[in-house]
Amino acid sequence: MFSWLRKKRTEAAAADGSGQPQAKVSDAPGADTPWPNAAQWLQRLEWTVLKRLDGQLQGDYRSLFRGSGLVLADLREYQAHDDVRHIDWNVTARMQTPYVREHQEDREIAAWFVVDLSASVAFGSGPTSKRHLACSAVTVLSKLMSQHGNRVGLMLFTGQDRAHSVVPARSGRRHLLHIVHQMLQAGQTPANASAVQTSALGPWLAQAQSVLKRRSAVFVVSDFISPAGWEKPLAQLARRHEVVAVRLRDPLEMAWPDNTGMLLVQDAESGEQLLVDGNDADFRQRFAQQAQDREAALLSSLSQAGVDCLELNTDEAMDQALLRFAQLRKRASQLSTGGRSAPVGSQRPLQAGGVHA
Repeated sequence: MFSWLRKKRTEAAAADGSGQPQAKVSDAPGADTPWPNAAQWLQRLEWTVLKRLDGQLQGDYRSLFRGSGLVLADLREYQAHDDVRHIDWNVTARMQTPYVREHQEDREIAAWFVVDLSASVAFGSGPTSKRHLACSAVTVLSKLMSQHGNRVGLMLFTGQDRAHSVVPARSGRRHLLHIVHQMLQAGQTPANASAVQTSALGPWLAQAQSVLKRRSAVFVVSDFISPAGWEKPLAQLARRHEVVAVRLRDPLEMAWPDNTGMLLVQDAESGEQLLVDGNDADFRQRFAQQAQDREAALLSSLSQAGVDCLELNTDEAMDQALLRFAQLRKRASQLSTGGRSAPVGSQRPLQAGGVHA
């Protein structure tokens, strides 16, 4: 999004009068640091994130993601949220009331990750960029899904009209390392600065819909900074699959910092440049208002599509965000089946049409 902050920090470090070398604290490789290989990346996340989640995402409750079974379990009256394809027309004709078939749910499912690694995802105001956050999130979620025998697939987009790579859904640690390797290779490949690269989520989601034939759990990992038109393909994808929007955010995208002076900022995808005055209070207010409007429009689009939203911030621990999202999904599942809700004030509010965490 903005490319001025890292340069400014480098100049500030060079101007330090202490004469002592400054220690670089970072949980992800920087611009000049080579990315680790897949095994090192996975091992680091196993110790820093997965160990913290061990034992906290399991419990005696319904699975967060359930496969569609084929064995008939029961019949019940049709409800407003039911899929019309599950209506049993023979029983409906006899009872004169719509009835739907319930099946025994499969334990194993296929999880697909539709990952956006376009130029806008390379932005980060701190030591962790959104691109590093995307690679870490896909690695952690893939490990969590595959450790119980579920199959994991990947569709990776880097700014082109079509997918950069498509990895079929399989299981096993070797396959997981292959997925991590594909993301790390795409993440460290420098983008062509002279070419216009746009995060065209609409065509990408349409391609994902044509590739994914069987019902799956689909994680759309992106910052959702994209031209309009992706809302309809996302809703169509959610009708067939269980879709979760994994949104990548950076705090600098919501509020412009004070006392930054005159700055020349450049759009990472279109290359458009703009000279702004960071000391202008009216400019900072307009920037914050537009960010709030974009936030409200995005959450409204996700809610209308019936898609849950997992928000990952570059300045927040990933394990805390995943735990909060799992708790909200568990609560939504309990409410949908007539269970008791959590005490008031113990959970964040549920958004209409989906979970927003």
